[in-house]
Amino acid sequence: MSATYEWLAQFAQSAGTLYFFLFFVATLVYALWPKNAAQFKDAARMPLRED
Repeated sequence: MSATYEWLAQFAQSAGTLYFFLFFVATLVYALWPKNAAQFKDAARMPLRED
């Protein structure tokens, strides 16, 4: 294989790992942000509501 392909493959793997890690951290921050607590508590009680 060519050196260019190997370099691009390694770069894509590193960039993908970094992208998914940052996405995970952003999701975790969103889920644990105090401002969103009421919204998530309301969503958790939704199946128990009687319409």
